[in-house]
Amino acid sequence: MYFFDKILIDNYLDSKTNTLFLHIHQTSGVQLQTNTLELIHMKRRSFILTGITSGLSFSSIKTALSSNQIHTEKTSNLVAVMGGTPQDLLITAINNLGGIKNFVKPGQNIVIKPNIGWDRKPEMAANTNPELISSLVKLCIEAGAKSVSVFDHTCDNWQRCYQSSGIEAAVKASGGTIIPGNDEVYYKEVDIPHGINLKKVKIHKILLEADAWINVPILKNHGGAKMTIAMKNYMGIVWDRGYFHQNDLQQCIADICTWDKKPVLNIVDAYRVMRQNGPQGKSEADTALLKTLIASTDIVAVDTAAVKFFNQIEEMKLEAVSHLTKGEQHKLGTTNLDKIN
Repeated sequence: MYFFDKILIDNYLDSKTNTLFLHIHQTSGVQLQTNTLELIHMKRRSFILTGITSGLSFSSIKTALSSNQIHTEKTSNLVAVMGGTPQDLLITAINNLGGIKNFVKPGQNIVIKPNIGWDRKPEMAANTNPELISSLVKLCIEAGAKSVSVFDHTCDNWQRCYQSSGIEAAVKASGGTIIPGNDEVYYKEVDIPHGINLKKVKIHKILLEADAWINVPILKNHGGAKMTIAMKNYMGIVWDRGYFHQNDLQQCIADICTWDKKPVLNIVDAYRVMRQNGPQGKSEADTALLKTLIASTDIVAVDTAAVKFFNQIEEMKLEAVSHLTKGEQHKLGTTNLDKIN
């Protein structure tokens, strides 16, 4: 069992059908209203890395969700960690990928790009978890980074977003620098030669000048793009997002990801996810505490794994998130997780 807001979720395995059921109990005042929903069919050997590893047993999944016990699934290029604190998840994932020095070199200027788009507190899961960003800043500094800058082109007022999300305070306390992204003067036009609909775009100068950057989205539902994960998080590095919405959003998301300066690592924050009413959410009841992190250098694979994971709580067909297949057509990565075994 695990709790979030005024919702209690109890999951059990039907041994005859190998189906995991989630019982959702919603409370309103002192009156209990119970709805039982079959949200996802999960076979014994098919967790989020279906076809890659031997999978998790359901007892391990439930243990990880209800405690701080770490459970890890990995391949050479993709790791999923469940259970524990955001810091535990990050350190375990990075270690399983060979350590932070595989991604951050001494003397480098590093940029971390989380979701900070909304004036929401962390419990709303509209922005990346501040504890995760704090831990990542510290790891980069420990690896010898010359500077660690954190920014997003926010949707709400940038100062309120940075403050309400908890990310500004977390970054400053960890030795990083917060960078604004609210003015066009901060952006410079670059070519996107491999784009189909997107040929030019203005990208934040701090990213253009960085030696390397790390992409750290939160996993959440999105009304337009269906899901916002690592590929969609690129929309926070550009100035004119309106162009994306006017010229096939899914294609433009794939196009911007062809920009030649790729993130050295994509880290998907699924500690608390927004399961509905994204990208802002209406209340904490829109979230689910899943204590998970997924990381890879393959942006298409990590998003594919994240969508499969999301299907444990809400149905989301992979083909509906069409920027993933469009990204695969751009040769940015694979949606076939078997290929990265």
